[in-house]
Amino acid sequence: MSFAIQCLDCGQTEPYNPLTIHCPNCKSQWRQAVYDYPSAARQLEAALPARKFDLWRYREVLPIRQPNPDLYLGEGGTPLIRAANLGQMLGCPNLYIKDERQGPTASFKDRQAALTIAALKEAGITELVAASTGNVAISYSAYAARAGIKLWAFVTSLVPEVKMREIALYGSQVVKVTGSYDQVKQIAAEFAQKRGLYHDMGTRTITSVEGMKTIAFEIAEQLTEHLGPPPGHQPGQPRWRTPDWYIQAVSGGLGPVGVGKGFHEMQAMGFTNQQPGMIAIQAAGCAPMVHAWQNNLAEAIPVTNPQTHIETLATGTPGRSYGLLRQEMKQHGGQFESVTDEEAYRAMHLLAKMEGISAEPAAAAAFAGLIKLLRAGSLKPSDLIVINCTGHTLPAEPLILGSGWTRDVELPQTQPANPHSATEQEGLLAALNRVAPDRFPRIAIIDDTPDARRLVRRILQSQGDFTIYEAGTGRAGLELVNREHPDLLILDLMMPEMDGFTVLEALKSNPSTADIPVIVSTAKELTLEEKSRLQGQIQALLQKGDFMSEEFLAEVRALLR
Repeated sequence: MSFAIQCLDCGQTEPYNPLTIHCPNCKSQWRQAVYDYPSAARQLEAALPARKFDLWRYREVLPIRQPNPDLYLGEGGTPLIRAANLGQMLGCPNLYIKDERQGPTASFKDRQAALTIAALKEAGITELVAASTGNVAISYSAYAARAGIKLWAFVTSLVPEVKMREIALYGSQVVKVTGSYDQVKQIAAEFAQKRGLYHDMGTRTITSVEGMKTIAFEIAEQLTEHLGPPPGHQPGQPRWRTPDWYIQAVSGGLGPVGVGKGFHEMQAMGFTNQQPGMIAIQAAGCAPMVHAWQNNLAEAIPVTNPQTHIETLATGTPGRSYGLLRQEMKQHGGQFESVTDEEAYRAMHLLAKMEGISAEPAAAAAFAGLIKLLRAGSLKPSDLIVINCTGHTLPAEPLILGSGWTRDVELPQTQPANPHSATEQEGLLAALNRVAPDRFPRIAIIDDTPDARRLVRRILQSQGDFTIYEAGTGRAGLELVNREHPDLLILDLMMPEMDGFTVLEALKSNPSTADIPVIVSTAKELTLEEKSRLQGQIQALLQKGDFMSEEFLAEVRALLR
């Protein structure tokens, strides 16, 4: 497939050479790959049904003349997962997670590395330099090792030692710099220039952007597989779906720039009919793009002293990436938002406990941003949202978990001759009883929707040891409460036959159950009369799809004191 490199400033086009970093006409470093899109569309239409679902599926719009199968590590083709539990909790049923943790080195940076290393190998380049906060260097190290290319990995000293060791394990040369990430990038650039080596320049690296755009292509195909063609689709019209919003945490902005380009190219080829809004989330302690956006600035003011523990989001100087994203958002919708480190850590816990997904703090920041924007009303519950889970967590640091995350069982130090003796059994039981005493707080859930009961049960189970009872009707729930006398009742109002109001009145009229605290959850907007019926009868009223786990658990804990 033919392609060319086009300058973003003067429009000059030229053949692609990885070692050429400036436009020959105006010397700009900001260039992009362009293709014969009508021809590419025809070729892709014919070839896609027989191709494997991975990054190279879209080779007609990638700047590689011939993909090298010997370099393949399984890049691309990551799953798109419907976030059923989290979506229900947030009242956002059309929430999907692009799970980039499942790349070869557990990061979305594998796309960038796979395509760049393939291009360098094709051009006969044997050494490269990259500055990194960890994930980029790990991805490049893996692919460089496979291609027989030497990598000089410049990293800030804040990068966790476990990541540095992994980079070194691949045979890359780790250069640890005590300084900010922006300083590391400057030193890496000077080193590459003096030695005449290829230098990865983030968003200015053509293959990096092109690798990231394959995320967009995959999302469109996967949404179409999940949901079918766009509403009102007619034969001969674009048949791939696009989300209403694409959300990602950003440092330098490479990911959304590439994803945005991918959606533009699909529309140019007639595969889709609209662009999603882009939402970029930054750490509050290093958010130059957010500050520029909020102040309507065309350029971001650098943050010289980042104040965040999430080192992969600590780029203080985003450069022109901000301008490219700002232009995209102004044209197609979107915004920048920031979250605190603490909000990102809470989102890590929430994502793991609700969806079974262990994400790194930088990825979790995107989920924290989602929660913040939903609370603010910037996103509608009915919106179709795709959020990029950009990488897997490391072994969790104490900073993230805090204290009290283990429960210790101490077995007797002396063992009797008979391993089945009563003494050993009593010692073991006593030890277990210290972990799980007989009397737990007892909670009853009465709700006619199985998914709602499952969600509440899952939240409770993830937070502590509760004995949980469930009933799917008001009548069965009333019998359950009269029989078990729980410490707390979580009650749905809208149920057939016997609704929550009737259940509540029956409980309050019975002296043996009248003092049981009640949390009411409802999906209905209550009238003034209905609110009056609940006045003085319940401890809390929570709107389904509107409560967060922290708020819910705070109510539970307050009532159980």
